[in-house]
Amino acid sequence: MKLTDNTVLITGGSSGIGLEISRQFLNRNNKVIITGRDEKKLQHAKQQLDGVAVIRNDVSNPDDIEKLYQQATTDFPELNILINNAGILHTLDLRDSNLSAADLTMEIDINLKGTILMNNVFLPLLKCNNNPAIINVSSGLAFVPLPMTPVYCSTKAAIHSYSLSLRAQLRNTGVKVFELAPPLTETEMIGSFNEQDIRGVSVMSVDGMVADFLKGLAKDEYEIRPGLANQLKFMSRFFPSFILRQLSKSVDRLH
Repeated sequence: MKLTDNTVLITGGSSGIGLEISRQFLNRNNKVIITGRDEKKLQHAKQQLDGVAVIRNDVSNPDDIEKLYQQATTDFPELNILINNAGILHTLDLRDSNLSAADLTMEIDINLKGTILMNNVFLPLLKCNNNPAIINVSSGLAFVPLPMTPVYCSTKAAIHSYSLSLRAQLRNTGVKVFELAPPLTETEMIGSFNEQDIRGVSVMSVDGMVADFLKGLAKDEYEIRPGLANQLKFMSRFFPSFILRQLSKSVDRLH
């Protein structure tokens, strides 16, 4: 995969992993467009990243996605890389019967439905351009669940499965389909956990994680698992009961 002279659209690009991906793509002479729901965060990102374009957009809203596509075809007709990074994480106690429908489905709408709808809408444009690629961001938790974040892990497992199918279906189109499965990374999302939840877990720096991602992308590694994400996949295949027991310990604090 060529990492220079691309036009890259990154959802959820105003902070965390998305912001760092934007920075490293810009440093490689690419045109970068980032989207997000928070206008203030987008403007802050624009101040940090020289040359980045920002568009407020909510991937859980099909009308927003259609408007984004229409704007992209007009302003960025050479768009050839789509990175589906937008995502949220909630800890949920499924024993709580007072959880609302929004509590239970928001992660599905943004993490999973948003990814599927973005790919569906933008695929015709990607097919028209050189060096086209889709990158779906899942998680090391796509391979084994962290029970205190049940819906989040379910969406990431679904993205992993969906990416396998999408890659198979697009294999003769020229559009490459990659999956990035980050480990626990030093971003705002760490705030969802307390110190006991991540005790003994190696947290990867966001710049190091993205650097590993781009190395894998350059080598056409279609499933990129930096750091501990690779170990989680290994454990899920060979020691599934053990790793699930280990990750289930944090459920106790939800009582």
